Amino acid sequence: MPFGQIVIGPPGSGKTTYCNGMYQFLTALGRKTVVVNLDPANESMTYECAVNIEDLITLDDAMEAYQLGPNGGMVYCIEYLEKNAEWLLDQLSKHDDCYFIFDCPGQVELYTHNESIKNIVRLLEKQNYRLACVHLVDASYCTEASRFISVLLLSLTTMTMLEMPHVNVLSKIDLLNQLGELDFNLEYYTSVMDLEYLLRHLNEYETSDKFLKLNSAICELIEDYSLVGFSTLCINDKYSVAALLKEIDKANGYIFGALTEGNESILLAADSSDLLTEAREAQTRYGLMTKSPDEDAPAVANRKLDAVVGRLSIKEHDPDTVSSEQVGSE
Repeated sequence: MPFGQIVIGPPGSGKTTYCNGMYQFLTALGRKTVVVNLDPANESMTYECAVNIEDLITLDDAMEAYQLGPNGGMVYCIEYLEKNAEWLLDQLSKHDDCYFIFDCPGQVELYTHNESIKNIVRLLEKQNYRLACVHLVDASYCTEASRFISVLLLSLTTMTMLEMPHVNVLSKIDLLNQLGELDFNLEYYTSVMDLEYLLRHLNEYETSDKFLKLNSAICELIEDYSLVGFSTLCINDKYSVAALLKEIDKANGYIFGALTEGNESILLAADSSDLLTEAREAQTRYGLMTKSPDEDAPAVANRKLDAVVGRLSIKEHDPDTVSSEQVGSE
């Protein structure tokens, strides 16, 4: 019974960097892992790719053959993969007893309108693959109310479209302190608390009654579904990766049915924490400032993970550099 992650997110959210870092982390834990590239426009793979869609079709070939633009060509490539799904299943079958990380394209229409990715996932599920969707969005969207609302809508639409276990992630959380103060504590954004407070900031510079009603309706819609929440991630921080992996393993069932030597202790240790505590710790760890700081935010480290993840290595991020795209071994 193979387990895995379907990694999606808008361009620039850090999908390829995440796949590389998660591959390193899982390999260090002793979990046999392979990365599958389903993005025909991925020109900067920093990981060892076991299965590559470019062996089946390339974006350049699709654009040239059918006179398509980049977005149209991308949609064609994914639809072509769906029509030739037997090729994908054959490639995956060569990697027995592995944990799979699927690096998917960044075009959001593939997860909000087009059903090809959804159909491919359904086919994999019929083959007894146990998958969870990991939806990465840049944490910088938390700095403005209008941008955060757009991320909430995108996440909600993707969740209802794909209809699979879902873990939404605020990536590059370590860089958020370079973008100014947040209107609320980080836990407000991760738990998507009462949006009435966010609506006040959203309407701060709005004068049209129509837009005021629209903003209110959008917030009400998100609250009515009550599905969206976020984990946080700094891919260079092994404690952050361990906490996120715990949520993913819960979502795809790995924590319940595929514990192996080297995994059990970390999952049992991580299982004692919760998302609210993790958000507060992330705010303290990465020095995130708010306009209304929470004086009761707990201390930084989750010491219960020390014994297991303390020996693992994911190259540390240089705090003087804005980019967190480089991940490697120490």
